[in-house]
Amino acid sequence: MILALDVGNSQIFGGVFETGSGKIRLRFRKTSRSGASSDEMGLFLRSVLRENQIDPTLIRQIALCSVVPDVMHSMKNCCTKYFGITPFILQAGARTGLRIKYRNPLEVGADRIANSIGAVQRHPGRNLIIVDMGTATTFCAVNGEKDYLGGTIIPGLRISMEALESQTAKLPSVEIIAKSECLGKSTVESIQSGLFFSHLGAMREIIARVSREAFGDVAERIEDRPLVLGTGGFASLYAKSSVSGTTSAVFDEEIPDLVLLGLRAALDLNPVSLNPL
Repeated sequence: MILALDVGNSQIFGGVFETGSGKIRLRFRKTSRSGASSDEMGLFLRSVLRENQIDPTLIRQIALCSVVPDVMHSMKNCCTKYFGITPFILQAGARTGLRIKYRNPLEVGADRIANSIGAVQRHPGRNLIIVDMGTATTFCAVNGEKDYLGGTIIPGLRISMEALESQTAKLPSVEIIAKSECLGKSTVESIQSGLFFSHLGAMREIIARVSREAFGDVAERIEDRPLVLGTGGFASLYAKSSVSGTTSAVFDEEIPDLVLLGLRAALDLNPVSLNPL
């Protein structure tokens, strides 16, 4: 089996793949914390596997990506100490199958690269816009020739909510939910609708602009129109958003496991030694 781990700013998102079929057998999330020791991480990972009826000794390969450098030392030691495996880390120098068109390719987050690899594997030959709704909401454009063209980054929903709470005297923390009406009838409802619809408007505007700038006017060629793929913890809120009674999905497809699928595909591009029996 293969263990894939995306270490984000807020959460660690993990999955276990069957080696032969490539099917995801288990998904799990854990709050990420800078300073967590390799022992803490190792005990958690072995425990979550056992609690889901997976023998930790069956893990033969581990693939990691992270945007939190402080956590990676502990994660690498955890893999070595608790699984006897040197993990594959998606970082500079790894094969990706993409041509990175950033001025400085090293600046592109590993999670964005993993998402792009997964998206290209799922929709080969298509123009793609990938929206990842995590701590930040990121937009990536990849063309049908596997050129990573660039992207956009905005504060995520939770950051926006926490900014309101911390920088104002009377506005509370609220649950982030999908809203069908913009007009709130209470402070909580007003914050919830403001968060939801401001992000909806920002995403639609950015997707439209990225589509024009990256792929030009493709209205006459439907096959060249970019597919918009949604992923990340908050993407499900916008998979089928309804505004003014009209259903208008932001994404052509929501793929919650996209980063894990990308890590699994990256592992195939960068073969490493299997854990011995």
